[in-house]
Amino acid sequence: MTLDAKVGPSSVGTDEVWTVERVKALGVMTNVETAAQILGIGRTVAYRLAKEGDFPVQVLRIGHSYRVPVLRLLEVLGAEPERPE
Repeated sequence: MTLDAKVGPSSVGTDEVWTVERVKALGVMTNVETAAQILGIGRTVAYRLAKEGDFPVQVLRIGHSYRVPVLRLLEVLGAEPERPE
């Protein structure tokens, strides 16, 4: 599996609730659109915030794409990340 395997737009509708388990299932990184859905931010505003460096969590610029570490989303949600045993 590559890191990009789970960074496509979410299949979750905008009216569905993101659970901690669903966020953890995203993998290591996700895209700005999915992170915005999780945080309740609109798509246009999310990209503007990412471009200006004001997105609520860390955003990595990789080429022309923005990626959001799922760990940072979990921290904002107050969830404990899964730790290897």
